[in-house]
Amino acid sequence: MTSTIEPAAPPAAAVAELKPIPDQLRSDRGLPLIGRVFDFIKDPLALMRHQWETYGPVSPLYSALDQGVMLLGPDACEEALRNKDKAFANEPAWGKIVGPFFHRGLMLLDFDEHHGHRRIMQEAFTRDRLAAYTARMHPAIEQGMAGWATGPRFKAYPALKQLTLDIAADIFMGGAQDTSRAEMDHVNKAFIDCVQAAAGIVRANVPLTRWGKAYRSRKVLERFLRHYLPAKRATRTDDIFSVLCHIETEDGERFSDDDVVNHMIFLMMAAHDTSTITTSTMLQYLGQHPEWQERCRAEALALGPEPTLPEIEGLHALDWVMKEALRLRAPVPLLMRRAVKDTAIQGYRIPAGTDVMVGVQFSHVMEEYWTNPMVFDPERFSPERREDKSHRYAWEPFGGGVHKCIGLYFAGMEVKAIMHRLLRNYHWTVDPGYRAPLDNHSLPFPKDGQPLHLVRNRSTR
Repeated sequence: MTSTIEPAAPPAAAVAELKPIPDQLRSDRGLPLIGRVFDFIKDPLALMRHQWETYGPVSPLYSALDQGVMLLGPDACEEALRNKDKAFANEPAWGKIVGPFFHRGLMLLDFDEHHGHRRIMQEAFTRDRLAAYTARMHPAIEQGMAGWATGPRFKAYPALKQLTLDIAADIFMGGAQDTSRAEMDHVNKAFIDCVQAAAGIVRANVPLTRWGKAYRSRKVLERFLRHYLPAKRATRTDDIFSVLCHIETEDGERFSDDDVVNHMIFLMMAAHDTSTITTSTMLQYLGQHPEWQERCRAEALALGPEPTLPEIEGLHALDWVMKEALRLRAPVPLLMRRAVKDTAIQGYRIPAGTDVMVGVQFSHVMEEYWTNPMVFDPERFSPERREDKSHRYAWEPFGGGVHKCIGLYFAGMEVKAIMHRLLRNYHWTVDPGYRAPLDNHSLPFPKDGQPLHLVRNRSTR
């Protein structure tokens, strides 16, 4: 499978009618070499709002090394994500941010090659397989929560991160039975290093830098997976690792060993990092809004301890809370693309070679599409309101177009399965004035571990 990039450019007459990207104000150029990176790390949404109010949907955001634009609002985001003329590619953009560490994962493939790999991988996420993963997930969740310590300063984020890694090890790896807790902790740290490389200033294999740590951590992940690869090739089981080893197209196309390892590293990162962010956000808001916690708990108690996939899908209030959490704190607030040929967005000329930042988080809080957008209000997703239907791309936490997250249904099932057991087994509260101090170097997570007061409900297991 090889990538195909169409070289054709818009007709000269059409290009002449396009507006140039607005000039960037001197006050907005930021620091030498790194531009506005620290402004983004401090408050991504504030930077997006400033760009929108100053420049509109297509705004300049340059550094000394890169020519770039930020796209804001659902109209501009839709044009880039739907990518009708195949002008935007993922790999050249993500590659210089995390490319060496998630090399040839699905997100870093483009065009025909991406289509071919995605078609094979989709077989790992059929409805029948999702139902099987659901049944298998409940014991892993129960076991993962068994050692949780209750009390007034329970740190939810690291506990959830360990839990989702354990779930990924079971569902993706088939349990990895001969792996010790110390080794799994080592693997978890390796994933963290690879993700946080996105904020690296020195983008080379230099010791003590983010990229230097990530290069070493990528080797840890490769060794971990290659240790199990021969056994997965030899025996068919129902975990995703085995599925990727054995699945093939009608034409007999299969993943190579390198393909399997590359996809597993990316999928396991996506499966436990983004799910952790979403679940911890839900815990925060349900802890601050006890009426919604009780509403969701009533749904959970109406089911048994190990609900089926259709039963999890029927947890409507919990689904609205999850969607509202994804709206208020998108796990991936900014999607990267690179223009590989001249194109246009919202009537602006986007030259080939331009880095494009698709600000999906900003669409989630625009008053044009959402009622009181900064307020926690899950009923905005109810059938009577459906504010997410105000625009096809008003709510886009999973991206859009051909690169829309392949695991979105798995992620929703996992998050709701975790929350279902939490609601049955625990009550928790969060200070109404608490605002998570987010680390935005890569994917947003609470730097303080997101403390809450966790109390076990002894009447239900």
